[in-house]
Amino acid sequence: MAGGSRMTGNGLFDLVVRVGAWAIDAVRRIGAAMLFMLRVLFASGTSIARPALTVREVYFAGALSLVIIMVSGLFVGMVLGLQGYDTLQTYGSEEKLGVLVALSLVRELGPVVAALLFASRAGSAITAEIGLMKATDQIVAMEMMAVDPVARVVAPRFWGAVLSMPLLAALFSALGIFGAYVVGVRLLGVDDGAFWSQMQAAVDFRQDILNGVIKSIVFGIGIAAVATFEGFDAPPTAEGVSRATTRTVVHSSLLVLALDLVLTGFMMQMWGD
Repeated sequence: MAGGSRMTGNGLFDLVVRVGAWAIDAVRRIGAAMLFMLRVLFASGTSIARPALTVREVYFAGALSLVIIMVSGLFVGMVLGLQGYDTLQTYGSEEKLGVLVALSLVRELGPVVAALLFASRAGSAITAEIGLMKATDQIVAMEMMAVDPVARVVAPRFWGAVLSMPLLAALFSALGIFGAYVVGVRLLGVDDGAFWSQMQAAVDFRQDILNGVIKSIVFGIGIAAVATFEGFDAPPTAEGVSRATTRTVVHSSLLVLALDLVLTGFMMQMWGD
């Protein structure tokens, strides 16, 4: 009995030690990330002075993500059209399909789903690119040539991702509404005029459209911060880069969902909904 109690006590002690070590490491990484982001912000003058660097990263992060954003938005809108029509038909409110789809996409699904897709495609690519530059000693070479790698490599990618995210979210919502229109109006027979007129009357710029824009900007900042930090902090090995890329997708996706909850509650209080 005494031996069993001692083993149980040791196991509990080891668990507490592991949890404590994990918590300390998490706090350390959060602090390092905050200091890194301050360094990126102070080094962002290069992105302003040389806009071609940022434009190139907007193309890399935004334009190359267009296909997955457009196709996903179209299919999400089609599914919303089918599901919404089936539900509204029960209450004889098929004409409200445009309102249902527009509010769902503009307020919530557009920014969130677009951000998750953006984190998976562009965020992982940014991390892998910076991590590989570190693994192949390109970052060290810049430092030896008195070139700040944060200003030359990280800051343009950060701002390219931040600028791309709101545009992609808006495109996702637009394609989603079009997909719902195709399904609801062209295939299921919802009145064309009612679909658009009721949508126009119900969607408010401040409470709905601005809501989605603010969310997409915050999501873009969060994803860009995680992607650039994980890439710059990755161990200079193939395994280290692969682990950093995985962490980027996981952490940025969880961050998007957490920020969505916080922003939704904050905006509901602010707009008085």
